[in-house]
Amino acid sequence: MKFIKIATLAISLSLVGCISWVFAKSPFNDMPEGNYAVDLTHASVVWKVSHLGLSDYVARFADFDANIDFDPSDISKSKVTATINPMSIQTAYPKADEKDFDKVLATEKGWFNAGEFASITFSSSSIKMTNDTSAIMTGELSFLGVVKPVELDVTFNGAMLRQPFSGKPTMGFSASTVIKRSEWGMSKYVPSIGDDVEVMIEGEFVKSDD
Repeated sequence: MKFIKIATLAISLSLVGCISWVFAKSPFNDMPEGNYAVDLTHASVVWKVSHLGLSDYVARFADFDANIDFDPSDISKSKVTATINPMSIQTAYPKADEKDFDKVLATEKGWFNAGEFASITFSSSSIKMTNDTSAIMTGELSFLGVVKPVELDVTFNGAMLRQPFSGKPTMGFSASTVIKRSEWGMSKYVPSIGDDVEVMIEGEFVKSDD
């Protein structure tokens, strides 16, 4: 009986060791160089804006793409690009389909006007590491035909040289920024609907096959 208990303990410790190895986070700089594409099954672009100062109205974009051209030898030389389809707005507005609420926000002039401006794009111009796990990323946001610089606070959540499900190198990030929508020409209902829009981004990025 004692032998069985010892054997069971040994097996348990071995399994824990294997699991720990599989899920161990890799240092940022140890990740391989190259292109990393966003995994849309583990990513989100959520935004919120004040409504009459009473609550924050929250929505998201469901259709987007993003890539990182990663340089582990010099993080500042890495490049991030992203594209969002404004037609993919999801608001969870009650009976949104009946009122075409999401479609109005996506297509109407004064809002996202997707008929004239079919995409929102971002391209980074600099990445400045502030410590081992955070950075300030500056880039150009193209929105409603206006191109202006924005700064994002980026947090490096972790990385795996071999993600246990895909078997591929994978990195995870969180990012946030606040933009004044009127600076891009969307001033409808300001200030009843806030000018400041907080954008929150989550994403896992998977190394593309060479």
